[in-house]
Amino acid sequence: MDKIRVGVAPGLGTGPEEFSGLAELTEAAGVDSLWLSEVLYSPDVDPLIGMTHALARTDRLKLGTGVAILPGRNPVLVAKQLVTLAGLAPKRVLPVFGLMPAQPAERALFPVPDGRRAAVFDESLALLRLLLEQDNVSFDGEFFQVDSVTIGPRPAKRLDVWVGGAAPAALRRAGRLSDGWLGSFHTPEQSRAARLAIQEAAAEADREVESDHFGLSMVLALHGIPEGLRKVAERRNPGRPATELVPTSWAEARRMIEQHIEAGLTKFVVRPGYSGDYRQFLDDFVRELVPLQN
Repeated sequence: MDKIRVGVAPGLGTGPEEFSGLAELTEAAGVDSLWLSEVLYSPDVDPLIGMTHALARTDRLKLGTGVAILPGRNPVLVAKQLVTLAGLAPKRVLPVFGLMPAQPAERALFPVPDGRRAAVFDESLALLRLLLEQDNVSFDGEFFQVDSVTIGPRPAKRLDVWVGGAAPAALRRAGRLSDGWLGSFHTPEQSRAARLAIQEAAAEADREVESDHFGLSMVLALHGIPEGLRKVAERRNPGRPATELVPTSWAEARRMIEQHIEAGLTKFVVRPGYSGDYRQFLDDFVRELVPLQN
C-alpha cells in the first residue's frame, strides 16, 4: 500500500520573524513535512534559505519547496545546493520545481531567451538529474554545457526531483523528466487525469514515476474564500468555481483529500489561507488530517 502523507505550509506573508521557531513547532506536533513557496515580492522567507534554517533546527521534519522556479537558474548551482542540503539532512529534502512564478511581476527575475522557457526547463531538469545521479557529468545542450563536472558527494539515496504544472506539456514533462508531481487547484477528476497522463508519458519514455509520487497542494480558507484567492483559483483552473478547489472547513478539506486519494494521489500539502495562530492551525491539522496517514 502506498504511503499517504500530509504536510503543511506556512501562510503567505510569513516573514523571518514569524518563521523563526515554526519548524520546531511543526516537528513537535508530529507533522511529516513543511513546504516553502517561492514568492519573492512578499515578506515570505526564501525557500532554500528557509529550508536550511528549518533543517538545522529539527531532526525528523522533511522540508520541501512548493514550488521553486528552475528556468532562469543555473542547474549546476541548484544541484550543488541540493546535494549540500541532502548531505547535511539525509532523506529530508524534497525539491519541487515549476516553470514560472505565479506572480507575473516576478517573471523577469528568472530570465530566459524569449519564447524558450519550456525548452530551458526541460534541459535544466535533464542536467540537474544527471548531476544528482552521476559522479562525473558532461553535457552539451542548447543552453548549458559542462565538461567532466563533479559537484561532490551525492546522497546515499538518490534525491527525487518533482515538478508542478497542469498544462498538457507540463504533465508530459513530469512523465519524461521528473520523479513526481505536485499539483494545485485541481478537482479529484483532474488529479486522476493528470496522474494517468504523467504515467502514460513516463511509459512512452521507457521509465516509471512511482505510484506514491503524486501529490496536491491545497489552501484552506476557514473564514470564507477571500476575493484574491478566488481569482487565483479560478485563473489557475478556468471554468471551475473556487468552491470546488478551496475547502472552507476542516471537514471539507478531509473530504477533498479523501477524494484525491481515491484518484490515486498520496502526498498533500495544506496551507492556511487566513491569518491566525499557527499553533492553533497545527493543533487542528493534527486532529483533523493526520489520521488520514497510514
